[in-house]
Amino acid sequence: MSARMDHQPLEVSPSSDFVQIPADAVDVWEVDLRLLKFEQKLASGSFGDLYHGTYCSQDVAIKVLKPERVSVDMLREFAQEVYIMKKVRHKNVVQFIGACTRPPVLCIITEFMHGGSIFDFLYNRRGNFQLPDVIRIASDVSKGMNYLHQINIVHRDLKTANLLMDDQVIEHLPYDHRADVFSFGIVLWELLTGKLPYEDMTPLQAAVAVVQKDLRPTIAVDTHPMLAELLQRCWQKDPALRPTFAEIVDILNSIKEAVRSSVHHKRHSCRSHSGRRRGC
Repeated sequence: MSARMDHQPLEVSPSSDFVQIPADAVDVWEVDLRLLKFEQKLASGSFGDLYHGTYCSQDVAIKVLKPERVSVDMLREFAQEVYIMKKVRHKNVVQFIGACTRPPVLCIITEFMHGGSIFDFLYNRRGNFQLPDVIRIASDVSKGMNYLHQINIVHRDLKTANLLMDDQVIEHLPYDHRADVFSFGIVLWELLTGKLPYEDMTPLQAAVAVVQKDLRPTIAVDTHPMLAELLQRCWQKDPALRPTFAEIVDILNSIKEAVRSSVHHKRHSCRSHSGRRRGC
């Protein structure tokens, strides 16, 4: 798609080291509230509400801060979130659309995901994923996380539900990229099992068990061996021993090929032994 602006011609020098893009008086991500329509409240928290709406005819999710709960710390966190999100562009990361930074309305607008969250699918709709789906979703997550880590962004909240934190967070140690890897392992385990980790414990009991006793979710005996190994590596107590997301992307690609090859071999075996089709 090409674009044209009805302004004066731009001055471009062929000898310049880079092309100078003109700055606008208004940031392109600052939303026009007149074009933002609120349709349905999806969730409400202590400090903000989440809505489904539209912006310029596009379905969006709108996170609005509650004016009566705004503090200096919250404003600082809001500014940091906008600053980070406006730099992120990746197909496996929810797309930032814009924000309103002019009180009294402070909000962040992102693309709306019609399928809902994985947590909602697993625990509220009682859905489950087949192994190829698990690998595909895990691959997408790892690609998005690898991108964030490449531009030095730590997610800090990578989990299907806010239940577990890596021991680096629990003990208030510096939270780095490897803590996201631990959380990814929890997400992968939930995808495989459709269960909440440590569901027979309170969050505090689980946190203490993870830190003091190195407790990890139980890996089922029928888990694909390559996935079981990946889970164990993600949950290493020493963060330096955990894989990077770049490595995880490659590992999941290898697992996908192994699963595909296994399915192909099984189908070929069934065709070759039609007399024993019952066992296929």
